[in-house]
Amino acid sequence: MIREAPAMTVRQNLGELLNEVQYRHGKVLITKAGKPVAALVDVAMFERLRKLDEEFDRMRAELARAFSGMTEKEVEALVGEAVKAGRRQRKKK
Repeated sequence: MIREAPAMTVRQNLGELLNEVQYRHGKVLITKAGKPVAALVDVAMFERLRKLDEEFDRMRAELARAFSGMTEKEVEALVGEAVKAGRRQRKKK
């Protein structure tokens, strides 16, 4: 479950919130003036997020290299065809 807590509450109850995150695998969404600004998550979740972020960056760089010699219109056309092919294949199932 995700618990929402204002920054002041987090400051006053950090030890308790850390225990909740560490031992009960809770998640805390920290807000300021009612707007989300940060989150407390356990280390395992943080590591998964970090790895996903690294994988996303790797894939983005790979795609940039793959399409580097093409114009934006050429890339859009190629992606459009791939989407159509994927939809056709999904319809067959």
